[in-house]
Amino acid sequence: MKKLNKAFQDGEKEFQTEVNAIAKTHHKNLVELLGYCDDGDQRLLIYEYMSNGTLAGFLFGDMRPRWKLRSHIAVGIAKGLAYLQEECSTQVIHCDIKPQNILLEDCYNAKISDFGLAKLLMMDQSRTSTGIRGTKGFVAPEWFRNTPVTVMVDVYSFGVLCWVRRL
Repeated sequence: MKKLNKAFQDGEKEFQTEVNAIAKTHHKNLVELLGYCDDGDQRLLIYEYMSNGTLAGFLFGDMRPRWKLRSHIAVGIAKGLAYLQEECSTQVIHCDIKPQNILLEDCYNAKISDFGLAKLLMMDQSRTSTGIRGTKGFVAPEWFRNTPVTVMVDVYSFGVLCWVRRL
């Protein structure tokens, strides 16, 4: 479950973006939105339960996973990104691919989560202009050039993610 703070200036926009982005997607490597609450000041998103927590906990915890498992996780993330970029009815730029936004289910299947910063592209659109989004250290250089961004910003973030603790 994710609780959004309405007092936060962009809380309402983040909530609407996340509901709209994830509601239109159905893929085994994307977290499934089971429901939401939009009542008064309450903004809640209810997702499927991920028994192995986040990729951050997995990478930075005490466990030293074997390369076969690391590769399995990386391929799952790549498949989720490929779906968002090439197969989804509305192309989605996630804008915040990082270990904290990758959840792991019981068999360590990776699922991309947290679509609050996502940008949805129109069918005829391949790039978009927007302010810098994402987490320091995972942000593609395009964001700093004040030029339109493409889905490749997520590919860059995925590359950084794979380098972190050598996923």
